[in-house]
Amino acid sequence: MELDPEDVFKDEEDDSDSEFYQQRESSKEFVVYLVDASPKMFSTTCPGEDQKDETHFHMVVSCIVESLKTQIINRSYDEVAICFFNTREKRNLQDLNGVFVYNVAEREYLDRPTARLIKDFDSIEESFLKEIGSQYGIVSGSRENSLYNALWVAQALLRKGSAKTADKRILLFTNEDDPFGSMQGAAKTDMTRTTLQRARDAQDLGISIELLPLSRRDEEFKISLFYAELIGLEGDELSQFMPSAGQKMEDMKDQLRKCMFTKRIVRKITFSITSGMSIELNTYALIRPTTPGAITWLNSVTNRPLKTERSFICADTGALIHESPKLAHAYKNENIMFSVDELSEIKRISTGQLRLLGFKPLSCLKDYHNLRPPTFVFPSDKELIGSTSIFIALHRSMLRLKRFAVAFQGGSSHARLVALVAQDEIVTGGGQVEPPGMHMIYLPYCDDIRDIDEEFPSESNAGVAHASDDQIKKAAALIKRVDLKDFSVCQFSNPALQRHYAVLQALALEEDEMPECKDETLPDEAGMARPGVVKAIEEIKLAVYGDKYDEENVKVNETTKKRKAAAENAKDESANYDWASLADKGQLKDLTVAELKLYLTANKLPVTGKKEVLISRILTHMEK
Repeated sequence: MELDPEDVFKDEEDDSDSEFYQQRESSKEFVVYLVDASPKMFSTTCPGEDQKDETHFHMVVSCIVESLKTQIINRSYDEVAICFFNTREKRNLQDLNGVFVYNVAEREYLDRPTARLIKDFDSIEESFLKEIGSQYGIVSGSRENSLYNALWVAQALLRKGSAKTADKRILLFTNEDDPFGSMQGAAKTDMTRTTLQRARDAQDLGISIELLPLSRRDEEFKISLFYAELIGLEGDELSQFMPSAGQKMEDMKDQLRKCMFTKRIVRKITFSITSGMSIELNTYALIRPTTPGAITWLNSVTNRPLKTERSFICADTGALIHESPKLAHAYKNENIMFSVDELSEIKRISTGQLRLLGFKPLSCLKDYHNLRPPTFVFPSDKELIGSTSIFIALHRSMLRLKRFAVAFQGGSSHARLVALVAQDEIVTGGGQVEPPGMHMIYLPYCDDIRDIDEEFPSESNAGVAHASDDQIKKAAALIKRVDLKDFSVCQFSNPALQRHYAVLQALALEEDEMPECKDETLPDEAGMARPGVVKAIEEIKLAVYGDKYDEENVKVNETTKKRKAAAENAKDESANYDWASLADKGQLKDLTVAELKLYLTANKLPVTGKKEVLISRILTHMEK
């Protein structure tokens, strides 16, 4: 198997960067939605999206459905399970009372979300009370503990996979802040202890438990009664925990979205500070453009995903080659053989992934040095003990001295100098806004920076117009009027992607109507119509064009000038061709469409149509 030199020795664009756009299987999540189905969830109501009262159970189902729709697009290889507790019927592998694991056909309990799961679960409320039923699983005088059973079932569902290759989480929905409130004495103490111990056992196995509480209309969810200890909240964390999911459905959807799409580690790198001293860093992609998911080929009959297999065939005999192919490169009439390890070593630029070179003042770092979105780095002590302590000392010194670190990023990726800029923690009354850490900024080489040549008056640009001080002042006033306060790129979604996903959703769920997509990039007509903005626009128009400016006539004149200029250019370029000779020899078909349009434009003929139509039009005009 010969190697293409352009492919072997090509300048790769940083392996880690490609991982930002296509997450690896090793970073997937296993999530169990644990939903309280007690009668209180059906009797307690709160205002919904259309201001009508909706039960807490309906709100939870709606939020989970929206979460699954988003997840099936963004993180299709994550696996989920839906589990109800405080139910009349039971369905779980442990055969425990009061716990019902919801699922659909052709799907395991913990598996990737499917269109059928979303469609059936969206209408579960209609048949839930009849087929599954709701009842209190924790009552005085009974030894049944449905919450304990639910945590046990959820933990068993999450046994799949390793904690090193997957994040495992339980999302608990309930509006009961004291599940053992109806009990007293030793029975209550014993049930509380055993339930908390079950939660700790799950956490010891790498399973995190997150609570999404629902507050009642006139009573706030008191997390300190029981759930604070279950999920491990204490001190400042307990005081900052705000159950924002209790009032509006949109708030709860936002909170669930934050729980589902947490910041994930893109890759782990080793940071060499000095000879013999290295620390471990985790890298995070804070902002990256969203792209459509990868195409999956399906069987036209069964609609099941196809598995792609590649086989090598001998060019001489036509037989299948079962041995692993050997890589070779031709050099002086001889094939030089390469092993996979040798090829990897050839591509390797540096033995270390990140190596410290020195420090420079922050004033040396310019805005235009930022080539692409930076990467956020944070220390980890999982493999290299003491990484966090060294990182904190380095971080504090850089902040105090106002320096940034210059490092070399190499390894098996494209060599690049990077700047590590320390960021201090920002905390407000609502909690942490910005975490402490460092931003890894990819620095350009000299050739990456293009100097803008300053224009000096000359014969070629003597007629170039320059803005006057008054025009600049009026333009600045207009920009100030339309400036967006607290602007963030995260405030606007891509309308093309939203429509793409809406079409996929309508097809997958067999919906009669396509979900409405709001284009948030369209101009704010109401905002542009404000008196202050209108006045600023009129002032800049007056300053630039004068009081005798006629917008319609200017548009017509500009269009006419462009057409004349295009016709003149086409006429000049058309003169380089011997059109008569090309037509006689039948060589017009060898020309490109752009070249054929030169003749048509020069002779003021229509330029629309396919290539055959253009050739026929030229021959007709030439009377051939």
